[in-house]
Amino acid sequence: MNRTGAGEDNCCTRPAFKERSLLTPIQAGGLAAVFKVLASDTRLRLLHALVLADELCVTDLAASVGMKPQAVSNQLQRLSDLGILASRRDGNSIHYRVVDLCVRSLLDQGLCLMEEVSARDRGRGRNCCD
Repeated sequence: MNRTGAGEDNCCTRPAFKERSLLTPIQAGGLAAVFKVLASDTRLRLLHALVLADELCVTDLAASVGMKPQAVSNQLQRLSDLGILASRRDGNSIHYRVVDLCVRSLLDQGLCLMEEVSARDRGRGRNCCD
């Protein structure tokens, strides 16, 4: 994956973060709000399950993360409100999918960062994100 913002796996063709103007207070607040919604281990696991499967119903998602369907629905609503997920009804089931491609890249970069920090803590400083 290249780091310019262009490419099939990236979320968009906007300029790279480093090439942008300094965030305004409003932009920083909006970004903090996005990170706040994503700052949940449960929501991150649900997003990962959806990325892996492309689309899942609430019951299958609940089984994959070991939660009750109602609790999963509550978490999915937070992600849907942010515009990260879309849903469709099929009879009595509601199926969810990730519609914001930036989320896939963000999860990948976040996992990379976590692994890098862990590797540095163990004294093996390699950089997977370059």
